[in-house]
This record gives sequence, C-alpha cells and structure tokens, in this order.
Amino acid sequence: MKKYFAEFLGTFMLVFLGTSAVVIAKGNVLAIGLAFGLAITVSAYAFGGISGGHFNPAVTTAMVINKRIGIGDAIFYIIAQVIGAAAASAFVLYFVDALKLSTTALGQTDFPKIPTVTAIVVETLATFLFLMVILNVTSENHGNSDFAGLTIGLTLAFLIIATLNLTGGSLNPARSFGPAIFAGGSGLSHLWVYILAPELGAILAAICSRFMGTEK
Repeated sequence: MKKYFAEFLGTFMLVFLGTSAVVIAKGNVLAIGLAFGLAITVSAYAFGGISGGHFNPAVTTAMVINKRIGIGDAIFYIIAQVIGAAAASAFVLYFVDALKLSTTALGQTDFPKIPTVTAIVVETLATFLFLMVILNVTSENHGNSDFAGLTIGLTLAFLIIATLNLTGGSLNPARSFGPAIFAGGSGLSHLWVYILAPELGAILAAICSRFMGTEK
C-alpha cells in the first residue's frame, strides 16, 4: 500500500505544481517547463525510493514491458496516479475559483494550432525520448541512480519547453486526465490523444531500451 500512496503523492505533486505554474502563477514557457521538471525531481527523490517513482502511466507501461514491475502492481500504480492527478486538479480548481479566475482553464493540455495527427506525433516522440532517458539512467546495467532524479527532471523540463506551444507538453496520461475532467471542453474531447500517444512512445522506448541493453 505504501508504494501506491507514494505514486499518488508523486503524481499529485507533479500535477499540482505544474498546472499551478500555468494558471495561478501564469508563468512563461521556461517557468512552466521548470515547474513540471523540478516537481518530478522532488517527487523522485522524496518518494522514488518507495515506489520506483513512476508518477506516469506511460512510465509504468514501459516498466511492465521491460519486466521491472508486475502487471498487478502496475494496475494499482496507474489507478493511484490517475487519482493523484485528479485530486491535484481539484485543489487547483478550488484555488482558481477563489481567485475569481476562469474555471475552464486549469492547465489542461490541448492542440488548437496543429492537426490531430501532428499532435499524436509530437506526444509520441516526446514521450519516447523521455522514456529512453528514464529507462537508461535507471538501468542496473549502465545507469546512474545517484543522478537519476535530476536527469529525469531536467529532461522533462526541456521536453515540455520544446512541445508546450504544440500540444501543451503532456507526456503523461494522468497529467492530462486530471485537469481535463474538471475543465471539460476540447481538452476533455482530445484526452484520447494524450492517452494513446504517450503509451505508444512508452512501448517504443521499452523495445529500444532493451535493444540498447538496459535490462539484465
């Protein structure tokens, strides 16, 4: 149970801090990227020792494929991640409403400027790169556990900066799910993209990382 709660807390931190930087602090691209990246770094060091620090269903999918976690645990990890994201977004909604800001803008991800196919490509590629870093830096064969949290956080920050104006830079189905269910609109109708594409990226990364010798 402790590891599931750790996944809940880590995902809560990621979504709460990241989306708050978007809608409450109203940060620029750099600030938003760093908010998400540093949130995942803090969560990794705080809770990663308990659960492995996934905080993302796509990460859990890749770990299942590479046999670093069992399917049973993976299901509860994903449930905890989704609940954590939803809980974080509920608090953001509460604070946004208290500030008399629009409750339809909660840091949800969307792609109003590009076609759906392009959005899928963006999210798949970004998640693939993110997972390649995660799987390699945490590999028992050639990883570096001391700096894994920092490396993963910086990677997420840079990838969000690169993709923010394209798709909102999700790379994480739970991160997109939380705000979308409260904000509604096209963010909710396009949620399937943010589930499908990161999972595709995770599957591709798991296969490629095995080829590179990340697993025993």
